[in-house]
Amino acid sequence: MNRHFNIVVVGAGPAGLNAAHAAAREGATVALLDDNPRAGGQIWRQGPGDSPQARLHTLLAALNGQRNVTLFASTRVIAPLGPRGLLLESVEHGGVSVTYERLILATGARERLLPFAGWTLPGVTGAGALQALIKGGMPVRGERIVIAGSGPLLIAALATARAAGAQVVAVVEQASALKVARFGASLLMEPAKLRQAVGLTRGFAGLRYRTGSIVRQAHGDGRVERVTIRRGRRESTLDCDRVACGYGLVPNITLAQALGCAINDAGEIVVEGEQRTSVDGVLAAGECTGVGGAELAGVEGEIAGLAASGASASRAALHAQRARWRRFGRRVEAAFALTDAARTPPDDATLLCRCEDVSIGEVRAFADWREAKLHTRCGMGACQGRICGAAAGLYFGWQAAVPRPPFNPARIGTLMASAEPPPAD
Repeated sequence: MNRHFNIVVVGAGPAGLNAAHAAAREGATVALLDDNPRAGGQIWRQGPGDSPQARLHTLLAALNGQRNVTLFASTRVIAPLGPRGLLLESVEHGGVSVTYERLILATGARERLLPFAGWTLPGVTGAGALQALIKGGMPVRGERIVIAGSGPLLIAALATARAAGAQVVAVVEQASALKVARFGASLLMEPAKLRQAVGLTRGFAGLRYRTGSIVRQAHGDGRVERVTIRRGRRESTLDCDRVACGYGLVPNITLAQALGCAINDAGEIVVEGEQRTSVDGVLAAGECTGVGGAELAGVEGEIAGLAASGASASRAALHAQRARWRRFGRRVEAAFALTDAARTPPDDATLLCRCEDVSIGEVRAFADWREAKLHTRCGMGACQGRICGAAAGLYFGWQAAVPRPPFNPARIGTLMASAEPPPAD
């Protein structure tokens, strides 16, 4: 199947939904793609028994009323096609090729997982992954869970786990108590965020919240049974049934890299004031341009949608909102910046690449990511280096190679669709 659209938006989280809505209001034909069966992205992820959050419900209702918007759910980008085309694989439609006049990347971010001894035991997941699993229907009622890592995602995971009936044994935050306290005080400047934080944590009542601490090792026979926490030189062990550990987010820039978009030293897509990238016809919004939360992503998405559709109205108010939420994002980044303890690689025997069973020690001797891959197959498994590559970049300062298509496993029929004639404009 071949389709042409004025604007294609990749990602249906806060940025993508707002971008699609803004562009559709201006009369553009819009394709909205997402690899999940339901729109909302990671932050507004809908579970089988969940009703959409208020903001998501409003956006979906508006988009459903727009006849010029086509939603491709459960759809992955497999490869670029020519200068302004994409090869997709859709659960509903199979192989699909689309062309566009403008492309908006709203690809979000991935969770940063950092290895520690025992991290491959069943029952160990990312903090964001725990949220996704619970919202997807995984029962955790009565389970003892330790949530660890860094950043506001830990608090969101705490709230999700508690609401599902789990017993959260402790939240283990690598940032110092002073930095966390300063960040908490800064929320006085954003009362809505302060109310949200209090609601998620219940004021930390009955919760062990350990700062300046990291997970050193997960233990268990066949699955996780306890976890060792290190704070400075002191260690303690907690009994648990599950460990959820995530050290913030990493922008998802795979498609942007493949298209040749400029990427900065922080691994973010570089954009100018109207969210345009360095590649003509390609814009970007949301966490892929820098992690800053749903509010920032939504505003950036709306700016990108208006710019892509050629809207002439003033966007000064949106720019002011974007500046406000970017300031908030910088405060989050400063408060939860990874400490030396979190950035130090674990013992050489610890697995770095779970897919190919490659240890930290096996890759340490190499000069860069490419050499490590050639000699050890690190990053060549099912996740294509999305997990181990981010960890290696943090530990060794390696730059990830530009990804080559197909970006995801694809059926032969889908790859054959790339040889079909492009759709007429």
